[in-house]
This record gives sequence, structure tokens and C-alpha cells, in this order.
Amino acid sequence: MPLKLDGGISDAIGGTPLIRLRQLFRGEPFEVYGKLEWMNPGGSAKDRPALYMIKKAIERGELTSGSVVIESSSGNLAISLAQLCRYLGLRFICVVDPRTTEQHMRIIRSFGGEIELVTQPDPQTGEFLPARIQRVKELLQQLPKAFWTNQYGNPDNALAHAETTMLEIGERLGAVDYLFCGVSSCGTIRGCMEYIRSRNWPTKIVAVDAEGSILFGGAAGPRKFPGLGAARVPELYRDDMADLVVKITDADCVQGCRELVRSEAILAGASSGGVMAAIRRMAASIPDGAVCAAILPDRGERYLDTVYNDEWVRRELGLDSGSWQEG
Repeated sequence: MPLKLDGGISDAIGGTPLIRLRQLFRGEPFEVYGKLEWMNPGGSAKDRPALYMIKKAIERGELTSGSVVIESSSGNLAISLAQLCRYLGLRFICVVDPRTTEQHMRIIRSFGGEIELVTQPDPQTGEFLPARIQRVKELLQQLPKAFWTNQYGNPDNALAHAETTMLEIGERLGAVDYLFCGVSSCGTIRGCMEYIRSRNWPTKIVAVDAEGSILFGGAAGPRKFPGLGAARVPELYRDDMADLVVKITDADCVQGCRELVRSEAILAGASSGGVMAAIRRMAASIPDGAVCAAILPDRGERYLDTVYNDEWVRRELGLDSGSWQEG
């Protein structure tokens, strides 16, 4: 029986809430709306490209009932793919590195996904991503009927966000003045950019990148949190994807997450905190009456041992609790 991905859990992907963050940005002369992507069934924005990449591969005949799906992921896309592969009855293998949280790996395994942990970084760059990609290529050679979804270069990654994420924002808010979007594989920002520019909207696209990421010409450096920034420029990257780039630190991510949960009761992941920090940093330059949309990629329960753990924050980032908690 041929594979077909529709119905069931796949029907719950997309249509996430878009809410105004009234309390966090109280007193500002502009409006900020958060797109709650963590309310997808797999818990992140990665549900959208996972669905599109698998569905389109099935349509093209690249993915069949005997296929083994393989991907390199910092965690969220792996969860999304593991869930959909479980629904389809396909074997799924994810290549991760030590920055992937134990919580992410437990969820992947709960869906029946298999973990390939790369423990040594690439010897030339000192980064884990090239080592993960190398392991993916080895698995492709070793396993018959292996299929790599390749989030870094698959146009369907970006297409998912052009046809759903930004479409949903546009249907609710129209041509927003600013879009704040974290960057890593560049699928989200690329898809949103293509939607915005195809309609000639005046929207300013703000890429929220991590210090230590080489995207947009940055210098390589250590990063504690997965899913924001990159050690390798992905094939989906384009120089003109963003009008503005804001670099944020790991500490900014923690601060933004703590403010978001304290002010809005939204427990979001590290990159969402980075997006909030980027809006804060740009606040003085955002015109009165502007409408800003912010994509909040994943849920905070996956970061209880890091972002929301005071001891971890003190040990790993050297921050005292007074830096982020209410006095």
C-alpha cells in the first residue's frame, strides 16, 4: 500500500495562535504579536517543514514504505519527524550532538526514533554540525532506501513557511511592519521572506541570530543553546533574506525567556527568548504605531534543565539570579 500522509496527527499541524504581547511590551508605542509555534502537536515550528518535506518526498516517489528517514537536528525537527514517521510506520534515525537536551532525546525515542549521537566535533572547524552532516552521509551509504530530508538545503523547508506560517500571520495582521524571526537552517526566514516579497509588502524582516553563529558574516564562537545560529551556512541561506540582523547572547535568551513567562505566562524555548531580546534592543527605533510579528519557535518544557534552571544558568553563563528574576 503506497504511503500517504494526511489525516490523523498531521491535520493538527499549523493554525497556531497569534496573540498580542500586551504586558511584556506595556508602555511601548508599537504592538507585538507572538506566533505560538510551540502549540503545534510536535511542540515546535519544525512540525511544518517536517510535514512538507515528507509529504512532497512521498509525492515525488523519493519516500516509500520501505524507506529509512535520516536527519541531522539539534532536536526539534527530529521530534517532528519522529512523530510523523511513527504515524507512517517508517524507521527514523536522527543524528544529534551533545548540545541536544536529554529531554529532546527522550521525546524522540518515545516516538520510536533512533538516536545517533556525534560526540566529537569536526576536526577542521571545531564545530559539531559538519560532523553531524558527515555522519548522515555515512548512514546514507550504509542503509538501503535511506532518505535524507536535509533541512539545510530542501526547498520544501522554506515552502512550508511561505504557504502556512507567513500566510497565517498575513491573514490575521495584514502587511506587518516588522517580522522578527530566529535563524538556523534558514527555512523559516527564507519562506517568510518569499511570501512577503512576492506581495511587495514593506515589512522589515529582522533576523535574530546568535553570537558565535557564522550566518550573516558572523565570527564562529561557542553557543550553549541549540536551534539558534549555525556553524555552517546552509544552502537555504540568502544574503538578502533579512533587512536587519540582531545578534543575541545566551544570556539574552535566558533573560528574554524569563521575562516572557513572567509577563505573559508563556513558557517558551531559548530562541523565543532571543527574539524577545531582539525586540527590546530595537525598541527605540521601532516607529509609533508599528505592528510587529514575532515567531516563537518551541516550548519551554524542553529547557527546564537549562534556561529555567537557576543552577545551570549560574554555572554555564555565570549569571546571578538577580540578573533575571523579579526583585
